[in-house]
Amino acid sequence: MSSRLIAVAIDCRNAEALAEFWREALDYPATERWTDRHGLTYIELKAPGRASLLFQPVPEGKTVKNRLHLDVAPGTIEQRDEVERLVTLGAKILDDPADEHWIVLADPEGNEFCVLPRH
Repeated sequence: MSSRLIAVAIDCRNAEALAEFWREALDYPATERWTDRHGLTYIELKAPGRASLLFQPVPEGKTVKNRLHLDVAPGTIEQRDEVERLVTLGAKILDDPADEHWIVLADPEGNEFCVLPRH
């Protein structure tokens, strides 16, 4: 028997704002909030058949490159159009290498992610 991925947890300073960015970016329909025994409120994005994204508040900001990042691809529009849409939501373009098929962006808290061509 093996484990299964149920959520990707993302440390962040502003869980509300970052969860809203990713909810819009990935079209997650449901948002749940819950508070742990220390009084921290977590925000979880849920969608049927998809891993949840869990935003957990931490006091420190991001300081180094991610060791894990998300790769996303648009479903119905072209890659550059998707990058433009994500930038309007608050992402920043970090790298657009001419010899690669991905474009590296950062979410509003600086977490790197890649946008691949439409699948």
